[in-house]
Amino acid sequence: MAEKFSLKDHLFNAETVGQLASEYAAGLSGFDGERFRTEVLSGFAERELMARMEWMADCLEGQLASDFPTMADQLEAAMPARLDPSLSDDDFGHFIHALPGILAVRHGLEDHRERALDLLYEATQRFSMEFYIRPFLNRWPEETLARLAIWAEDENYHLRRLVSEGTRPKLPWAKAVTLTSDQTVPLLNRLHCDNTRYVTRSVANHLNDIAKKQPDLVCARLTAWAEAGEQDARELAWMTRHGLRTLVKQGHGGALELLGYSQEVEVKATLDLGAESYRMGEKLAVSCVLTAASDLPVLVDYRIVFARPDGKTGEKVFKLKIGQIKAGQRLRLAKMHPLKGDASTFKLHAGPHEVVLQVNGRDVARAGFVLTA
Repeated sequence: MAEKFSLKDHLFNAETVGQLASEYAAGLSGFDGERFRTEVLSGFAERELMARMEWMADCLEGQLASDFPTMADQLEAAMPARLDPSLSDDDFGHFIHALPGILAVRHGLEDHRERALDLLYEATQRFSMEFYIRPFLNRWPEETLARLAIWAEDENYHLRRLVSEGTRPKLPWAKAVTLTSDQTVPLLNRLHCDNTRYVTRSVANHLNDIAKKQPDLVCARLTAWAEAGEQDARELAWMTRHGLRTLVKQGHGGALELLGYSQEVEVKATLDLGAESYRMGEKLAVSCVLTAASDLPVLVDYRIVFARPDGKTGEKVFKLKIGQIKAGQRLRLAKMHPLKGDASTFKLHAGPHEVVLQVNGRDVARAGFVLTA
């Protein structure tokens, strides 16, 4: 049996720690790379991913100056070359280079804010500092936002991405920030016309975060950007689809209108599930027939209402088809949906389930089935 993949061992192991030790030994006079490597690896066994990063920072600062300005100078002196500035996407950097961010927060947040922000400026050109800018945004919001306003214009696209990614309301794995959309949207206004997908993807993800609480604001902003015409139309169309993905699943009318899917035309539908019951591990046969009185672009999803052991239910939306209904003609769609009992993202339980067909954000048909073990 193949060994289970371990992200912590993939990112932090003898090879990657050895690489980091070599970088510091080459950049800092007197740095004992072998001592650092041995000490770090000896503490990995009992630590998970994030704890390993903190442990590496513990071991590193044991060989650095105790005063932060000097420590920051040392950290910058040992940094590897900047990430390739000729690229425009998927160049996140390596997690071993997160340590300057950890130490900037530990030792620079309270008494050395400006020097710490300078350090983050350099560090994010080697590895994204999106986690480590957030404590500064919470502790020094105005001062840090002023820095980000400058970085939004920086020639290095990693800095520009940090402005959007570091201020996201719901950044995965990261601590929350206390910023409001009034504080962050002006930054997105500058970044939405960026010429790199790495930046525009972050802007779209940021919009998707905001949309969970302020959907109309996001729709209005995307409309304004389209009218301004500053971004390539195809790129803005991609950003719009990506930024509205949660609202589309929720059937938000304004989001669907922006994407060209009207809720004004009535759609008639029949939904068939092939059988009244299925066993765990089988494939659910979802098929439907749609008709409308006039030609209509359609975004067709289906929502499964899952049974839960406590008697409650859970829901999840799945994509079916983007298509076009022709007036007076039937549009037939079908999909085989695997009913995986051991799925890591959404565990299934035996009991009554329901499928709800959704066209352009509106529920148009539903049918039930029983899932058995």
